[in-house]
Amino acid sequence: MAVMTGACRFGLWFVHVMWARTIVHRVFFSRQPGEGAVPVEVTRYLAGKARELSPLVSVTRVEQGPYYAIYQEVSDIPYGDTATYGEIAARAGTAPRVVGSAMRRNPTPLLIPCHRVVAKGGLGGFTPDREIKVALLALEGRL
Repeated sequence: MAVMTGACRFGLWFVHVMWARTIVHRVFFSRQPGEGAVPVEVTRYLAGKARELSPLVSVTRVEQGPYYAIYQEVSDIPYGDTATYGEIAARAGTAPRVVGSAMRRNPTPLLIPCHRVVAKGGLGGFTPDREIKVALLALEGRL
C-alpha cells in the first residue's frame, strides 16, 4: 500500500498530509507548500464545508500506542466543542501534563482534534503555532 503525500493551504499555513487509502499517518502544518493533493475530506473540512473527516482514520486509532486512551477521548470531543486537559486526563485515567505531552506528539492533528483541548484558564498551546488553534476553533464556531 503506497503512502501518498500532499498539502493544501489553510490561511497562511500549509497542511501536509501523508496517507494510504483511508489511514492517515501524519498531518503537520508548515509555512512551506508541498507537492500533491490531500484527501478531499481534508479540504472540505478546512473550507468549513464538512464537520468530520470520515472515512479517514488516524493511524493512532489503528495502532495502539502509549497515548491510545487519550487519543480516543480527544477524538470523542464533538465538532465545535472543547474539553480541558484536566477533563481529558480524568476520562483517560492519567494526568493533565500527560495529556499535554500526548497532544504535542499527536501525529495526526485534525483527525485527533487536539485543537479542541484547551487549558482550564485559556487556550493552551499548539504546535507549531497557537494561531492555528485559534483559526481551527474559529472555523468550528468555537471562538
